Amino acid sequence: MAIRQLSPETVNRIAAGEVVERPASVVKELVENALDAGATEIEVVTVSGGLSLIRVTDDGIGMDARDLALCVERHATSKLDGDDLLAIHTLGFRGEALPSIGAIAHLSIASRPRGARDALEIAVDRGAKQPLKPAALNPGTRIEVRDLFSATPARLKFLKSERSENLAVSEAVKRLAMAHPNVGFSLTMGERTGLRLPRTDATSEGMLQRLGRIMGREFMDDAVPVSGERDGIGVRGFAGLPTLHRPDASQQFLFVNGRPVRDKLVLGAVRVAYGDLVPKGRHPLLALFVDLPPTEVDVNVHPAKVEVRFRDGATVRSLLIGALRHALENAGFRASAQGGARTLETLARTPAATPQQYRHYDPAPSSFRFEAPAQSGGFAEERQAAFQAPFEAFDTPSADSNAHDEASVVPGNEHRPLGAARAQLHETYIVAQTETSVVIVDQHAAHERLVYERLKRALANGGVARQALLIPAVVEVGDDEALALDEKAEELAELGLVLEKFGPAAVAVREVPALLGTSSVDGLVKDLAAELLNEGTAAPLRERLEAIASRMACHGSVRAGRRLTAAEMNALLREMEATPFSGQCNHGRPTYVELKLSDIERLFGRK
Repeated sequence: MAIRQLSPETVNRIAAGEVVERPASVVKELVENALDAGATEIEVVTVSGGLSLIRVTDDGIGMDARDLALCVERHATSKLDGDDLLAIHTLGFRGEALPSIGAIAHLSIASRPRGARDALEIAVDRGAKQPLKPAALNPGTRIEVRDLFSATPARLKFLKSERSENLAVSEAVKRLAMAHPNVGFSLTMGERTGLRLPRTDATSEGMLQRLGRIMGREFMDDAVPVSGERDGIGVRGFAGLPTLHRPDASQQFLFVNGRPVRDKLVLGAVRVAYGDLVPKGRHPLLALFVDLPPTEVDVNVHPAKVEVRFRDGATVRSLLIGALRHALENAGFRASAQGGARTLETLARTPAATPQQYRHYDPAPSSFRFEAPAQSGGFAEERQAAFQAPFEAFDTPSADSNAHDEASVVPGNEHRPLGAARAQLHETYIVAQTETSVVIVDQHAAHERLVYERLKRALANGGVARQALLIPAVVEVGDDEALALDEKAEELAELGLVLEKFGPAAVAVREVPALLGTSSVDGLVKDLAAELLNEGTAAPLRERLEAIASRMACHGSVRAGRRLTAAEMNALLREMEATPFSGQCNHGRPTYVELKLSDIERLFGRK
């Protein structure tokens, strides 16, 4: 077949295939143009998932007759000052979105520059450019796209349901709105207004308000500020506490110079920063904004502008990890506020006990066993007295459940963040009281994290202190387990566990970490052997050591079922307050929940 020159219409349709994947792609391009035009209010309207109509209206600088005629031509752009493709200071840059859209749909653009008396409109009907004509419009620009893909009907077969397309449109608008809190957004899909975001200021508080409107109130309550700068590269934003996580990464939003992107380097940095703070298979919530000189990042590596390439990826990665870790460490012992909220919701949903539930209660053989009253008007007088009788047993407590005796009370503990210990329930949960709340702590989970952090600090400072066993402990394991332990003996020694192979299916433990004591050597060694076999050796040394330290901490912590003294409980609370990450255990679960007194009072109808 002979070589021939493609027609401009065919070229535009090919370009449209790169830029316009679905209606959301069109919305993204048009909203980015509005932002580049300095808009402070942007309205988006779609019908039938964007296939019938997409309309984007803004109050930006507008276009005069010359610009309006050029904006629908190929390779025409206002986004470049010269020919330097790395000097990209705007969201758009390719100059091909509008002609590409016009090649596969009915496109009309009306615009009125600020200060001008009249507006003009131009239309492109599936590649055919129409002459300019007068229009009625306030200062700004209105772009309408009708019958999308009408020139390429085969593309319609690849689109999803109207609901799916609406979700994609909403996601595109939300991502751009997150990066521009000083711009108001509204999104109407069909007859329903799906999104309305008023303008906020560009401060950290304004950014968090905008993020909260999109990511939810729980993110606002549990977000910590992130900031950092190195070599002209800055990062800012908010990250959720480790106890706030999801089964997928859909609530992780990443922006580079105001551009929403999906970047493996950034996502990898997030995983490293959170490390052992979230459970495996779970993903934290966050929104991070990376700002750097345009010459340090290539935004022209993907037609839809969703990927970037950093000139110095290592510096960006290191900065992100450091800024996130610093923010999480500054959060200290904080755990998600949603734990307490969910606890109160559960209590509120629990049905109150009825008299029928107590009908077989018999506090003493001679006491009255009451039945549910037959009369609709309530109890008879004598039955009311009988109903109250069993509660005489509560005149005096059966045992002292208080955690504060004269010797252990420390004045002012109620003013501390985790309060003063008041009781221990089921030998597992510590109940503490602050000035404005009730705190419930899982003693095993909390102590597990504390021991783990001590082990990590000792490891970072040159090694874990060891305690020699008077008689080596011989632990019988399988052949494979014994071999795995022997192969990792050097790494285990760094963590204070010194062992050697003892026959084909056993190891002899000679020293243990001083932090853990000698109470659970057998179980610890067996668990470590199983973990080494399951995990293999692919993980970096540091990661493997921390995983082993986590397992050791689990065995060396206060177990559920152990009764604690008041002094021990208060000491645990104080150490939690002084230890970063103590709000979650080694498996990413919360170590405590806090119930606000005001919420408890509402639960009982006192407010």
